[in-house]
Amino acid sequence: MAIEYTFIKSLVDRQTEAEKAMLDELEAGSFTFDHPLVKLNPYFINPLAAVICFKTEEETAVTIRVLGKEKEGTMMHTFPKAKTHILPVLGLYGGYDNTVEIELYRGKKHTVHIQTEPLSNDVPELVHMKTTYHYLRDELIFVSPALTDLATGFDYAGDVRWHLNIPTVFDIKRAANGNILIGTHRLLKLPYYMSGIYEMSMVGKIIKEYTIPGGYHHDHFELANGNLLILTEDLTSDTVEDMCVLVDRSSGEILKTWDYKDFLDPTKVAKSGSWTEEDWFHNNAVWYDEKTDSLTFSGRHIDSMCNIDFNSGKLNWIIGDPEMWPKEYLPYFFKPISDGEFDWQYEQHANVITPNGDVMCFDNGHFRSKNPDKRILNKDNFSRGVRYKINTDDMTIQQVWQYGKERGQEFFSQYICNVEYYKEGHYMIHSGGIQYYGDDASEQFAALMQDDPMVKTRSITVEVLDDEVMLELEVKGNFYRAEKLGLYHDQDNLPLGQGVRLGQMGVTKESDTLIPMDSCNEELSHIYEAAIEEEDDRFTFKATFESGQLVMLMLEQNDEQHGYFISTAKTPFAALCCGTFIEKDARKISCSVNKAGLNGTYDVRVIVDDKKYETGIKITC
Repeated sequence: MAIEYTFIKSLVDRQTEAEKAMLDELEAGSFTFDHPLVKLNPYFINPLAAVICFKTEEETAVTIRVLGKEKEGTMMHTFPKAKTHILPVLGLYGGYDNTVEIELYRGKKHTVHIQTEPLSNDVPELVHMKTTYHYLRDELIFVSPALTDLATGFDYAGDVRWHLNIPTVFDIKRAANGNILIGTHRLLKLPYYMSGIYEMSMVGKIIKEYTIPGGYHHDHFELANGNLLILTEDLTSDTVEDMCVLVDRSSGEILKTWDYKDFLDPTKVAKSGSWTEEDWFHNNAVWYDEKTDSLTFSGRHIDSMCNIDFNSGKLNWIIGDPEMWPKEYLPYFFKPISDGEFDWQYEQHANVITPNGDVMCFDNGHFRSKNPDKRILNKDNFSRGVRYKINTDDMTIQQVWQYGKERGQEFFSQYICNVEYYKEGHYMIHSGGIQYYGDDASEQFAALMQDDPMVKTRSITVEVLDDEVMLELEVKGNFYRAEKLGLYHDQDNLPLGQGVRLGQMGVTKESDTLIPMDSCNEELSHIYEAAIEEEDDRFTFKATFESGQLVMLMLEQNDEQHGYFISTAKTPFAALCCGTFIEKDARKISCSVNKAGLNGTYDVRVIVDDKKYETGIKITC
C-alpha cells in the first residue's frame, strides 16, 4: 500500500489505561513506605514528573521533597493523611539522578532516587535568569510555545523543573481547583487552530478534554462559577478569530456565543498594518470583568481593545487610536488626558482589567500608526507593558504606567506576549516574540525563516515591583506567553479515575464545487509520501505536493461524495502567533476531516491534477 495508515488512540484513553495498570500493580504488590512503587512520567507527557505509590497501616500525612542541586532548589509538598498514598512528584531535574525524600508525618524518612533522561531539544536554551530565591521561592516561570520549543518551567536558578513533550499551545492558566487549562495538542488546521483545551494536573494527567466545534485559539478565561470563556471561530465562514463561546464546565455544552461582527462592521474598522479580509479582528485575549458584567477582547488587527456587555453583546467602549475610524464609532473611543507621556497601543495582546478598573495590555507597537504613511520599521520601534486609567463617564483615558519603551528594539516583539497583574505596582511583562535578522529587529516571522542563519529569536520575561526589576528570564526562541505558578496547590494534585472528554467536533467545511471524475483505479504514488492518521473523531491526511498542484481529498460512499480542497500554494501569514506546526518544507500539507456530519464507511480517494487515485483506505464514521 502506498499510503501509511495509523490509528491513534486518544491521549485521555491511553492515560486512563496507564493509570489503571499502575493502580493494579499497587494493589497486587506489597509496596510499603520503605519499598514504594515509583513510576516516572506515568502519563507520558511530562518527563520531569513521577508518581510514588505505597500503603501504610495507619492513616498519616506524607511529605515529598525533591532535593535541589542547592538547598534553595528543594521542592516539597505535604499530602493529606491516608492509608493508600499515590503521590505526584514534581520538580525533577532532567538528565539527573534526583534524590527524593519521603517523610511520614512526625515519623521516619526514606530516600529514593529517580534518574531522568536528558532534556530534549524541545526545551528552550537559557540565556540568563536574574533573580533570587527569596523573590521567586518555589514558584516557576512557565513559558508556552510559539515556535518549536515546548512548554517549560524555570526555577529561580534558571534550571528546568517542568516540561511537556507534546505541543500544548497558547496560555497556561491555573484554574480555581488547582489544575491548569491549556490548549490541546490536536491541530484542526494551520496555522494554530486546535481542537479545544485540556484541564490537566501538573503531572500531565488530563482530567477533562473540552472539544470546541469551531476549534480553539489564543485564550480562555475561567468564570467564578467554573464555566469557561473560550476563543473560537465559525469554521464554515469566510472569517477567522472573531468569536467567543461560553462552555459549561461540567457538560462541555456551549451556553452562549458572541460573534464580533454583531458589534463591529468588518468593512468599516480602521485596519492595523497586519489586517486581512479573512483575519479582520484577530482576537488574542478575553477578559471578564465581574464589576461591569462585561467582556474585553483584544483585536490585534484593529489596534484596539473592545468591551461589550456580557448579556446583550452591545459595544460599550474601544481603547485604541481613533485615527481613520468612521464617525459612527468615534463616540466609543476615549480622549487622552495627560500631564506627561501618553502613547496608544498597537497590535496589542493579553488585555487585563485590574481590580480598580484600569486596563493593562502588552503593547506590541507593530507599525505604531494607523496611517500607512506614518508606519515605522521594527528596528526603530518599541514594545512595552502599559496600564491605562479610563473614565467611562467623560470617556477620558490616562497612561499611568509603562515598562519597555526605554529598552527600544531589544524588547520589541511584533507578535504574541502578555502582561500579568499581581497587585498594585507588581507586574509581569513578557516580551516573548523578539526576532532579529542580523543586527536589527526582523520584519518577517521567524517561523517562516527557520533555517536562515541570520535569524535570532529571544524571549525576555521581566517582573517589576514598585518599578524595581525583581526578575529577568531570557531564553532562546519565542514563547507565546509566560505565567508564574507553583508546581503544587492546596487541593487534589492528582485526581484519579477516567479522564473525561466533553464537547464535540464541528462539521469540516467542504469544497463548494466537486470535480466530476471517475477513479483511475491506480493507487496514489509513493512519491507523495502520503499517510492517514485516524482518531475516534476525525482523520488527518498528510502528504507532499509541489506548489500549484490541484489536490482534493475525497470521501465516497456509493453516490455520496464529500470533497475537501487542499491548497498547495505557499500560505502568507499576516499573523503567526504560534508557528509550532509550520513545516520547514512548504510542500508538506496536512488536512484534517472531522467525522461529525458523516455517517457510514467511506472510501478515501485523492484527486491530483487530472486523476482521481485510490488510497485503499476506508474510514468509518
